[in-house]
Amino acid sequence: MTDAAVLGAPEERGLPFDALVLAGGAARRLGGQRPGDVKPGLVVGGLALVDHALAAVADARRRVLVAPPQLARPGVPTTLEDPPLGGPVAGLAAGLTLLATLRGHPAEVVVVLACDVPRAGEVVAALVAAAARAGVDGARLVDDEGAPQHLVAAYRRAALDAAVVALGAGVRGASVRRLVGGLTLVDVPDPGGVGADADTWPSVRALSAALTRAPRTQAPRTGDAPARPGDGTIEAEHVADHPADDPSDHPADQGRSPS
Repeated sequence: MTDAAVLGAPEERGLPFDALVLAGGAARRLGGQRPGDVKPGLVVGGLALVDHALAAVADARRRVLVAPPQLARPGVPTTLEDPPLGGPVAGLAAGLTLLATLRGHPAEVVVVLACDVPRAGEVVAALVAAAARAGVDGARLVDDEGAPQHLVAAYRRAALDAAVVALGAGVRGASVRRLVGGLTLVDVPDPGGVGADADTWPSVRALSAALTRAPRTQAPRTGDAPARPGDGTIEAEHVADHPADDPSDHPADQGRSPS
């Protein structure tokens, strides 16, 4: 991969973008057994993870949710790779396919968010602005140790479409790192651990506490449904009582490949 220069927060704001929210994994580390039956519907800081992610891209021209039916939200077009649990690249491909059919003028930049990063809304504008700069194919969040998050990112639509096409039938089970390996991406530094994800129960508890203390940066857009019984959500009290996990005791989340 050819990386562009590392950037701080760009000055540009309010640039148009479309968005894909990926919420189709089974979350094995959190005990999930079926697509979407734990992590995406987990209530963290008063809102389901899937709703945090949708709120993070509330300003998108068009949004697509890649998730099982029980996580569908009113007014948000929803799809899922077939068969399910094909991994994030297969989900992303399914999302792009649906996005291409929606009404409205396509934005040049597409934000891609994993559903388990509830603070991602704090960096969406910076990612979009960085991805829109000349000579790059996109921008990804990078933590203090230099690890990139390709599922907290913004991509030029044409470059992302071409990368998916290049994989052909190999999208199922492919890693996101392989998908974007030929793209020129800008590194956007992570301000204060915004990219922390809900991968283990201790991290879920820490995120829930942090989000409860601080107001959300985005409110759900009109028409978005908050977490409610029967929509695939799990209430926060179930988190507090869960014993701390050792991630080494659990297989990797099914449906999520290394980024």
